[in-house]
Amino acid sequence: MRKPAPAGHAIHELLANRWSPRAFSTRLPSKETLATLFEAARWAPSAYNEQPWRFIVATKEDPEAYGKVLACLVEANQAWAASAPVLAILVTKKTFTRNGKANGYAAHDGGLALENLMLQAVAEGMFAHAMSGFDPDRVRETFDVPDDYSPTTALALGYGGDPEQLEGDYRAMEVAPRERLPLTELVFSGTWGRTSPLVGD
Repeated sequence: MRKPAPAGHAIHELLANRWSPRAFSTRLPSKETLATLFEAARWAPSAYNEQPWRFIVATKEDPEAYGKVLACLVEANQAWAASAPVLAILVTKKTFTRNGKANGYAAHDGGLALENLMLQAVAEGMFAHAMSGFDPDRVRETFDVPDDYSPTTALALGYGGDPEQLEGDYRAMEVAPRERLPLTELVFSGTWGRTSPLVGD
């Protein structure tokens, strides 16, 4: 299901068509397609080129590995994410490899890598839904994540499915209009809260 953003200014179609569905097809992406998504993530920018992102990934071709990732999601997310053929966890390195100091940009840079992956997914005719609703401690314990790494975001990935496969509120959210705050509340100039003339009167 396509659900283009009602953008107030012209944006690239990859950005307009990127959204976060909960209904996924059972169709499994090819190994090559999935490698392409992670290749896109690999080329994201990062502070000092540290590339602090790592991904734990599982497909339904490996039910045991898939079940381990699924079990790390909160119950509400498990209800719909179980239809996605691919699940992943983004993990970020908390310190700089170059000097051992805390990397305050790690989550930001991991987010850039994740966005690269999500946009590449759109280019491949797929979708990705990022989730904060998961148990980082369970991820750490289940996958022996080193102390220097932080489970940051969970991800459901695949081709779009039929909203009718969802129940109740999830189905309603799937077809609801997409909304964002107006630019006048997001872009300031001169002082905090004063709308920039670039985006408003």
